[in-house]
Amino acid sequence: MKYSFITRHKNTWPISLQCRVLGVTRNGYYSYWTRRNSRPEDSEHQDMLDWVKDIAASSKYSYGSRRMKKALNALGYPVSRNKARKLMREADVKARQRKKFKVTTNSNHQQPVFDNCWHVSLMCHKLTGSMLLM
Repeated sequence: MKYSFITRHKNTWPISLQCRVLGVTRNGYYSYWTRRNSRPEDSEHQDMLDWVKDIAASSKYSYGSRRMKKALNALGYPVSRNKARKLMREADVKARQRKKFKVTTNSNHQQPVFDNCWHVSLMCHKLTGSMLLM
């Protein structure tokens, strides 16, 4: 974010001044600039990014780099796990972590279990969709 700001405003203010104000090193900015400009814009890379976004959306963002690698390999893109990880990072795709199952019922107690004294059952009326107490 800071590096792209410096790139956009390099004609307005000196790069060294911007780096000092934003708290980054000039060496870090220039290495960013070199990496950004040395990467060729190829259509295959963009296709892989689009596939990564589609796969992530269809899996509800549950695929990590291992499963993403297998999916891309099945589509005909021979990538490694690290390449899949980089593509996911570039496409801003993150796998969601599963929540741990939390047990909320304590069945190991010595207290009595009471009967259903209300004898109420809920039934849904199919035509109107309203609930009936019986």
